[in-house]
Amino acid sequence: MGCECSKLSGCCWSSENDVSVPEERNEENEEKGETDDMPAFREYGIDTLRMATSGFSVENIVSEHGEKAPNVVYKGKLENQRKIAVKRFNRSAWPDSRQFLEEAKAVGQLRNNRLANLLGCCCEGDERLLVAEFMPNDTLAKHLFHWETQPMKWAMRLRVALHLAQALEYCTSKGRALYHDLNAYRIVFDDEGNPRLSCFGLMKNSRDGKSYSTNLAFTPPEYLRTGRVTPESVIYSFGTLLLDLLSGKHIPPSHALDLIRDRNIQMLTDSCLEGQFSNDDGTELVRLASRCLQYEPRERPNPKSLVAALIPLQKDTEVPSHELMGIQDGNAAIPLSPLGEACLRTDLTAIHEILEKLGYKDDEGAATELSFQMWTNQMQETLNSKKKGDGAFRHKDFKAASEFYTQFIDVGTMVSPTVHARRSLCYLMNDMPTEALSDALQAQAIHPIWHIAAYLQAAALFALGRESEAQAALKDGTDLESKRNANA
Repeated sequence: MGCECSKLSGCCWSSENDVSVPEERNEENEEKGETDDMPAFREYGIDTLRMATSGFSVENIVSEHGEKAPNVVYKGKLENQRKIAVKRFNRSAWPDSRQFLEEAKAVGQLRNNRLANLLGCCCEGDERLLVAEFMPNDTLAKHLFHWETQPMKWAMRLRVALHLAQALEYCTSKGRALYHDLNAYRIVFDDEGNPRLSCFGLMKNSRDGKSYSTNLAFTPPEYLRTGRVTPESVIYSFGTLLLDLLSGKHIPPSHALDLIRDRNIQMLTDSCLEGQFSNDDGTELVRLASRCLQYEPRERPNPKSLVAALIPLQKDTEVPSHELMGIQDGNAAIPLSPLGEACLRTDLTAIHEILEKLGYKDDEGAATELSFQMWTNQMQETLNSKKKGDGAFRHKDFKAASEFYTQFIDVGTMVSPTVHARRSLCYLMNDMPTEALSDALQAQAIHPIWHIAAYLQAAALFALGRESEAQAALKDGTDLESKRNANA
């Protein structure tokens, strides 16, 4: 999942401790129904999440503010190859561990394809972390305000509005109507380019209860009076998002309402959308935004009526979201490289040839560290172990190579993803796929964006008969290699 942190505020949460109520099924809800393949909510150990995020590596941070975000979001990958987003709170955010766990479990009961769903949490010692589905295609804010290749099309903006309204309708039907500080950073895009509402925003902040950014221009008027968030406050925030979608800018509601009253709609509309929609459609969206921004909460529509109003406005409904967004379909097959092909076939001889040719050129900074410490006898012995391992590996004596590499690794003075990759292949050659998988995972923990590590995980998983996980690892390796080549 991309970041859920507003540029205007720290990450904020939501939701009273409401009791879930059964959802009434109807035909409208079928399209936005609950997901079938989502695992049940669970508690994770901190070691599992540390491994999944490569030790909470800076390279894996996806928060818009990076390390400066008050609660940092990392991308990660579990051993079963499921991609996750991990939100790590600062130590003062949730002093009451029981309250954190109860709140996370309540949000974790939600399962819907309009949400980036909460998969679990971690509550060990002072650690408070949330684990959600990873959404690889950034936030609405990135695509709307900071686009690089093309502005978001009118049809896609309408789809975002509908999906968001459907997400709010689902949450309301489950007794979770509150969502604090709803904004363009809370909407993220999945593999296929479909917009989803981040589940992180359904968690309330137990420490101070703050619900909105300090930018008062975007805060519901009743919140300024009472300091409390209501379901109607969420609709007000939805109205500000409709303004974002219309204008391509973050316009204060008061200014937008003035433009609407003066019938100066052109000033409100993104010039990039010229010719993409009729006056009637534009007027209808403006009217809906105005209703959401009513000063009196009781005069605002509810999520169900928002969905009903937005469905007739949808355009190009048969066009996939990734096409409207101008991004690659995450589920589309990418041609395999020679290493990818070798791992798919579990052709260990071909994998060996490729690793041998690669050498150690992907061990970033390792050479400097090695030469710097060559003085010490212990270091010399460690380097000799590696040298002997490399010789055995070159001559295909994989049992001896794994023993020498183990001596190098066990000293622990230096880390080398390539050594772990080579020992992983040695284990595969000696029919030890479980140990091979462990080494491939360790190689990725050391070098989070190294495609070789993902490919070797695929080979080990194929050897273990874990076909679907192996295919996921193969895709991960292909994606990483494609990005690497694009940046080269």
